[in-house]
Amino acid sequence: MDIILFDGVCNLCNGSINFVIRHDRRGHFRFAPLQSDAAATLAATHQIDISQMASFILVQNGKAYTKSTAALRVARQLPFPWKLLYAGIIFPRFIRDGVYNIIARNRYRWFGRKDSCMVPTPEIKERFLDKI
Repeated sequence: MDIILFDGVCNLCNGSINFVIRHDRRGHFRFAPLQSDAAATLAATHQIDISQMASFILVQNGKAYTKSTAALRVARQLPFPWKLLYAGIIFPRFIRDGVYNIIARNRYRWFGRKDSCMVPTPEIKERFLDKI
């Protein structure tokens, strides 16, 4: 089970999670907003300061991935054609993360934010973690 930690009040992040849910037909991923107890526990385990994170963390096989690497590793688990996005891993991390950082810094201005975290529908609620 891979776990995606995301900014629960960010419209871009919520849209990304909804995209993963729609395309993850196997139910491979689990989700937790960065504002949750589950995210705090995982962040402490992996020594990640989530107050400094810009929106997206993937915990996979006991290891935490951040920024563009996390996003590309998620794409790799999705069906064709989305898995082809993983080819972006060939670009040096400083370039990938540079683009990621620009988007992350401007995500609220460009895409807006919610007053509270998204509430999953009953159909997908079991894929969201409350506590670890």
